[in-house]
Amino acid sequence: MDVGLFLMPCHPPEQALERSNRWNVDVLELADRLGYTEAWLGEHFTVPWEPIPAPDLLLAQALRNTEKIRLGPGAHIVPFHHPGVLAMRLAYLDHASGGRLNVAFTQGTSATDWRSFRPDAAKDEPPKIMAEGVEIILKYWTEPGPWRFEGEYWTCEHVGPNPPEHPVLAHHLDPLQKPHPPIALAGITPTSGSLKMCGERGYIPMSLNLSPRVISQHWTRVEEGAAATGRVADRDEWRVVKEVFVAETDEEARRYALEGCLGRYFEEFNLPLFRDWDFLHYHKDDLSEPDSDVTLDYLCDRWLVGSVETVTRKLNEMQEQLGGFGTLLVLGMDYSDTPEAWNESMRLLVEEVIPNVQPAEVHR
Repeated sequence: MDVGLFLMPCHPPEQALERSNRWNVDVLELADRLGYTEAWLGEHFTVPWEPIPAPDLLLAQALRNTEKIRLGPGAHIVPFHHPGVLAMRLAYLDHASGGRLNVAFTQGTSATDWRSFRPDAAKDEPPKIMAEGVEIILKYWTEPGPWRFEGEYWTCEHVGPNPPEHPVLAHHLDPLQKPHPPIALAGITPTSGSLKMCGERGYIPMSLNLSPRVISQHWTRVEEGAAATGRVADRDEWRVVKEVFVAETDEEARRYALEGCLGRYFEEFNLPLFRDWDFLHYHKDDLSEPDSDVTLDYLCDRWLVGSVETVTRKLNEMQEQLGGFGTLLVLGMDYSDTPEAWNESMRLLVEEVIPNVQPAEVHR
């Protein structure tokens, strides 16, 4: 099993962004030294607990002092960007990374983000806008110009190598990786269209940090999509995001989880939001459980929190529940007030837990 990071990134809303930025870069550099294979950084605009609106700018900083770890936005919210501009920025970042760039796309889930940038969009439009945007991005990356695209939401042109305006002007920027960087899509619901698309197109499927009861249904969607296009879905490509904190003892790990940024994030942000959105069932092991049971302690019992032995056991059990997956993505948290504890958790996970986790092939 490979290990990576999934950074929303999560930070206390009152914290200075300069400190948050420095923490994220430090964590990415540590992950590279420890052998984490990849890291994904989220994009949000009106979410104070997840305050980074430009993951590509943060990744560009991390590229300077990392060597092997693959980095990527996780994910750019396509409807809020002109897809041609996004295609060019990511192609440039692919070159700057030396071909270490992954990319992920999403339609965005924050209602206030949508009201900020597309206030007139109808309720059924987000997936359609995203689909058209991704189509344009791929067109820029894989189809030499000149061409013109006239869609429902964007009209744009690829000027080609010899536009008539002037001989010194030309389209000159395509991705370093061919035909393009690896693409990932994340899913939440058991009927996720994004995960089905992963199967259809061979994209990387990512399951967010929900109950294994929900996540176990995600792979079915990937396989459905793969079967529809004659592909064979590979569980080694499946990424699963999970809350993780490893320490010397169960008591110490639980204390850091509940009293640190991880616990505060869920208590102040995730649980209130999920209650209001009627999403608490995504955290439940059993749908018959009342919402009142889904507390911080309830969640912590199900996180990968504990000693090396406890987290190893929990992770092996999770592999069994899900039927095998290739990469564990640690949900990143801001422990800049106790960095030694977070750094040690990252080390213990990759050096002492993962070597004792059975490979996904065993569970196929």
